[in-house]
Amino acid sequence: MGRTKRRQIFMALGLLMLMGIAVHFRLWAIDHRASSNDSDLLRKQFDLANREAMDESAEWRRRFDSEFNKAAKCSRELEEIKKSTGGKTEASAVVNKRMEMMQKENMDLLERVESLKQELEAEKLKCSMHNM
Repeated sequence: MGRTKRRQIFMALGLLMLMGIAVHFRLWAIDHRASSNDSDLLRKQFDLANREAMDESAEWRRRFDSEFNKAAKCSRELEEIKKSTGGKTEASAVVNKRMEMMQKENMDLLERVESLKQELEAEKLKCSMHNM
């Protein structure tokens, strides 16, 4: 009796285990199909997002290249302007210095001419005084 009862319990337990395993495999198969569809859907969404990100990255790269080219062009033009006016600026600075020096020399010469005129007048007065 004890043995038969034990055997019935083991049989019931084995049957329950088999049913549990069957239910488990059934749920796993349903989940696997769903997760398989989900993974395909996720893969498609990821591919779409990846393509969009690459397109956006390409757009930003194009904008960067465009702005870089504009900046390089402006930089070249600025360098050309600096070179073209740089020589003139340096030349004009030299000319300005020479002009200032010549103006100072001119002022000195004018002062010298005035002093010579005064000396000449003084000598004329002396001569006219001696001749009288």
